[in-house]
Parts: sequence; structure tokens; C-alpha cells
Amino acid sequence: MLPATEAAEPVVPTETAVPAEPAAPADQKPAEQLDRPLPEGVRRRVVGIAADGLSAMPLAELPPRLRPYAKFTPVQRARRGATAIAAALETEPGFRARIAERVRQGQPDLVAALESGQVPAAADPQDVAAVAYLLRPAGWSKLVGDAGEEVERAESEGAAAEAARLVEKLQTELSALRETSRAEADRGRVELDETRKERDSLRRRVRSLEADTKRAEAATRKVAAELEALRAAGATERGTTDSEVRRLKHRLAEAESAVEAARRASREGRSAEEMRLRLLLDVVLQGAQGLQRELGLKPVTTRPADTVEAVAPTTASPHDVARRALDADDPALLDQLLALPQVHLLVDGYNVTKSGYPTLPLDKQRVRLLNGLSMLAAHSGAEITCVFDGKDLDAPVPMAPPRGVRVLFSRSGENADELIRRLVRAEPEGRPVIVVSTDREVADGVRKAGARPVPSAMLLRRLVRT
Repeated sequence: MLPATEAAEPVVPTETAVPAEPAAPADQKPAEQLDRPLPEGVRRRVVGIAADGLSAMPLAELPPRLRPYAKFTPVQRARRGATAIAAALETEPGFRARIAERVRQGQPDLVAALESGQVPAAADPQDVAAVAYLLRPAGWSKLVGDAGEEVERAESEGAAAEAARLVEKLQTELSALRETSRAEADRGRVELDETRKERDSLRRRVRSLEADTKRAEAATRKVAAELEALRAAGATERGTTDSEVRRLKHRLAEAESAVEAARRASREGRSAEEMRLRLLLDVVLQGAQGLQRELGLKPVTTRPADTVEAVAPTTASPHDVARRALDADDPALLDQLLALPQVHLLVDGYNVTKSGYPTLPLDKQRVRLLNGLSMLAAHSGAEITCVFDGKDLDAPVPMAPPRGVRVLFSRSGENADELIRRLVRAEPEGRPVIVVSTDREVADGVRKAGARPVPSAMLLRRLVRT
């Protein structure tokens, strides 16, 4: 019988079993039987062959105990239904005959050799035993027994070889462990010797530190005694010094009082002398003024050098500044104009900023321009007025004008161009006035009023230099 190695079989419905083979006649020899359990390797192969064969058999022809495994894959059938398949092969001759027929079709050469009583020398003994178990030819029990002995012999030889290999491996590991143990022991002895030496060194150092500590404590006590004596002497000296300081402060206060009294007396005497001198000076001045009124003298407006006949130069105006060899926006021309005496520079603020840095916000444009104009005013000394358009402002702009620059916003309903024209007209005739604007209408208007227009690019280039 096949050995039972699986768990209890699942409960299956009771159905009519496949008819068993007819009983053998009384005079026929009894069927061959195995005298020992089927070898495990042969059993696995027999179960694998039967599990593959279940797929080709109708469900009604299967033994009832195997029908629950029909829906499984061959691998799952061989694993989960191994016990049921082995039992069916042993107790169901019809089922075994159907599996044997599949083996006959799948391995005809091996089947023919077994039925002729010849065992192929190159065939696997376990395969031979599995096929013989299923076909049951004459002498099949001997073939299965021989295969079991061959397998046992191979397993015993393999186990012996594995044991020998394991023994050799263990011996090698034991040798390595012994070497490691010896090395560890040697290293431990060396470390122990070093630890002992270090311990002795630490002990000597501790004794030395204890001696140093005792000496330091003695020195500390000595220094503490000396410090206490110094504190006592210092307290005595401090008392003496405080008394001397108080005495000196008293004498200093007396000296300061005497000096203050002397200063007060000196100021009183000097005040009387100054009063008498100022009174005398006022008498002289009033007498001179009365004499001037009596004589009807006019204020002096000329000087002696004015009476000498000569040719005097005419006063230069902004239009007289040479432009030869200078570009229209050359900052050197602006330097010449700013060198004129009493020059007034009027700047159209947004006209300049939108030409130089239009991407900045308006407040940033104003700050950048006014900072540059402040440095230009400090450098040139000219009067500078910067005009911004304020007609669209909702409220006055809070700002601190930079030093040297007058900042003006146009009134509501008035633009910056009109404010610039009013500033030009407010200047006395003959004063040099420079107007910075690229606006053609502004330039023409201020030129008619006597001012000198210059382009915004000239001022921007000049501010870069500043």
C-alpha cells in the first residue's frame, strides 16, 4: 500500500464508484504485492503522472474522492490531493488502468521494454519503478523494490558524501575558530598588558596629581592669608585716602568759590567799561549820521576804478557758450553752462526720468533723479529747480527735498510745462537760465523768453559721471 502523508481528505459526495476489475480465477496465481511501502521518490512521480492525467478524464469517470481536485491545476492536485490520488491508484484498478494507458501512449519505448522484461540501462530507476507500478507487468514488484534499493543506496551515498563534506566544513570552521580564538586570546593578553601598564601609569599620575593638589591647597591657604592681610591694609589705607579726598574736595570748593568771586568782580568791572565805550561809539555814529544829513551826502555807488576810461566786456549769456566740437548731448556743454555766474537750472522731472529709466515706478524715478541733482548742485554750486507734473495728484506728495535742489509740483489744472514757463518769466532779464527738457514746445517757448534749452540726454549723461 502507498504511505499516507497528507492531511485528512475533504468530504466529497457519495457517488457510484468506478467498477473494479473482475476477480481473478481460483487457479490463477495471486497478484504481486509490494513487501514494503512505495519509495517516496517513486510515489511522487506516480502521483505527478496521475495528477496530469486527471485533466483528460471526464468528471463522471473519476473516482469520487478525486472529483474535488479536478478543478485544480496539476501542480495543486499533486500537492493537495497526493494522498487521495495514491489511494485511488492502489484501490481503483480501473482508474490505474486509465492512467497506465496514458503512460503507454506517452512513453511507448519504456513501456515496450518493461513488457518484454528488459530494463533500459540509461533510464532513471525511479521512472522505471513508477511506470512498472502503473502498468503492473510481470515482476513489477521486483522493479519497484530494486528502484527503492537504488534510491536508498543513492541517498545513503549522497548522505555519506554530504556528511563527509559537512564534517570537512566543520573541521575547517573549527580550525578557523581555533585560530581566531588563539588570535583573540593573544590580542586579549596584549590588551590586558597594555591595560595594566595604563593602570599603573594612571595610578602614578593620580599620586602625582594628589601631591600637586596638596601643594596647591597649601599655596592657596597662604595666598588667602596674604589676601586677607592686604584687604585689612587696603581698608585702612582706603579710610585714610577717603579722609584726604574729603579734605581736598573742601579745599577745592573753597578755591572754586574764590575764583568765581574774582570772575564776577572782573565781569562787573568790564561791563561798566564796555557800557561807557558803547555809549561813546553811539555818540560818534549819531554825530556822523547828523553830519551826513546836514551835508546832504548820497550813498557811494561808484568806486575810483570806475572813473578810469576803458572798454569793458559784455556779460556772457547762456546763448554765448561755444558748442564747437561738442555733441548736442555732450555733458561738457552742460558743465560750461553751469559755470556761468548765478545760473539757474530748471529740470522737467518726468521728461528726464521717462527718458532715462521709464520702467521704475514714479516715486522711484523721482528719488533717483533728485539724488543725482543733489550731487550735481553740490559739485557745481548752481541753483537747481526740479519741476514735476502734479495736475493728476489727489494730494500733495510727502517728501524731504534733497539738499541744494528746489522741488515743485504744478498746481491742479496746470502741467509742468506751464510751471516751467512761469519760472522762466519770473527770472530777471539777463540772468542765465538753463531748461532741461526734450519737449520741443517747451524748448521753443523758453528760448523766446531768453532761457537756454538743453536735451534730457545731456543731463542724464552728466548725472552718470556724477
